Amino acid sequence: MNVERINRIINEKPNLSTALGMEFISTPEDDTCMARMKVDERNRQPFGFLSGGASLALAENVAGVGSSALCPHCACVGIEVSGSHVKAVAEGDCVTAYARLLNRGTTLHVWNVDIKDSSGELISNVRVTNYIIKHKKG
Repeated sequence: MNVERINRIINEKPNLSTALGMEFISTPEDDTCMARMKVDERNRQPFGFLSGGASLALAENVAGVGSSALCPHCACVGIEVSGSHVKAVAEGDCVTAYARLLNRGTTLHVWNVDIKDSSGELISNVRVTNYIIKHKKG
């Protein structure tokens, strides 16, 4: 999935993705996309570990980028995010979110997102549902 058009839009002005240090990556498959995020002062807990909220934000954003790449003339917004965190990641490491589209409906997309640390260990598994809003012609 090519996400370069979405990357340009994201980098036009400050937003949550840029504030937390997310980098979105194109993939060769049409139903997947990826994102990376270094664990640092922007997205860690006071204890020095990746915040669970930042993990959920990463998952929702990478799924949103994927839906936006699939539906370029629509607004794609997350309406449900549910995740399980299974391992802590210390500041200084980098996590990668691997998003796979499970269902592509006309108004809803469902994504599974696995977030892994730099050694490939599962950190979080997240399910994201996006609502696809078609722009009105007028």
